[in-house]
Amino acid sequence: MSVNASDRFVALFIDADNAPASHIDVILAELATHGTVSIRRAYGNWKGERLGSWERLLHEYAIQPIQQFDLTKGKNATDIALVIDAMDALYGRKVDVFALVSSDSDFTPLATRLQADGKLVVGFGERKTPAPFVNACSKFLYLDMEDKPEQEATGSGSKLEVKRKSGAELKGDTKLMNLLRNAVQATEGDDGWSHLGRVGSLIGNQASFDSRNYGYKKLVDIFKAIDRFEVQNREGSGVHVRDKRRASPPPASNGNG
Repeated sequence: MSVNASDRFVALFIDADNAPASHIDVILAELATHGTVSIRRAYGNWKGERLGSWERLLHEYAIQPIQQFDLTKGKNATDIALVIDAMDALYGRKVDVFALVSSDSDFTPLATRLQADGKLVVGFGERKTPAPFVNACSKFLYLDMEDKPEQEATGSGSKLEVKRKSGAELKGDTKLMNLLRNAVQATEGDDGWSHLGRVGSLIGNQASFDSRNYGYKKLVDIFKAIDRFEVQNREGSGVHVRDKRRASPPPASNGNG
């Protein structure tokens, strides 16, 4: 039985030392589609000046600051405190979705552990985020804008804008093309067509894929931008896609030779 988003609870853990404050609106808007954000915590050394942009947003967005002093140079107490609290929430609170906001690969084991317990893990970070952490999340959304300087957080009106990749750029992304083609092939019916919903579900089960990271609102928009796929909207059964290489059957043998 499917669970409505309104019935799910989300825990938001922010590594304020390694995440931009300017897109808190984007983060909370995304999490609102997954459930009620019942835990909102941001970790860092609030005695310093580096977290000023986050500090100005705490009260407005009901985010609880968790103080961590820099006791030893090179040792990040913030990471340890965040992981401990996340594990406490896993075992002691009703949490269905965990949101981790950081560009630090140190949280890779945490994301993997949460997924192993059947939790949805939504990651947020900049494009410099190491691939292991990105891939360890159920889905990952990049927060930094392309081709535009990052603006100081104002507490409202923040909107994520990502430069849309062209069809040629998408086709040149070997990892993306293999992901799409393998998902279409694995879900295709006898006629070679695959239901887009099944394709999206399969992709979501094996990669932290989000079409918005490529500048497209929906997965179907990516398929339409790539001329290697056919897209068909069937009345009553939704959108279907097919690899164009599967469209034409091989030529029949004439029996000679």
